[in-house]
Amino acid sequence: VQLQASGGGLVQAGGSLRLSCVASGGIFRNYAVGWFRQAPGKEREFLAATSWSGDATKYASSVKGRFTISRDNAENTVYLQMNSLRPEDTAVYYCAADLYYGRSKSADYDYWGQGTLVTVSS
Repeated sequence: VQLQASGGGLVQAGGSLRLSCVASGGIFRNYAVGWFRQAPGKEREFLAATSWSGDATKYASSVKGRFTISRDNAENTVYLQMNSLRPEDTAVYYCAADLYYGRSKSADYDYWGQGTLVTVSS
């Protein structure tokens, strides 16, 4: 499975962005998908995950209530809607695929997109 993340950019604090993760080369609906981020000098951080059907979702406490993960299996795409963005949300955002839903360690994910940069100005 190949993953392509997009949708990052520069936004003011309080603004919104929607990231997309498009999959190809595999049976996308078989995989759970997670979003992670990595800020300079920090470890990669789990943000959210969705089950293969989209019926189950999981969030890190740092983004719960602000970020929403969703998926459209017909379009082989997973989204991350990010609202009420803060300067501390500035990072490179990655999507990743895993055969098992609900895991939050980056080492558990099998396939990764290339990352998309989100910059939130104060």
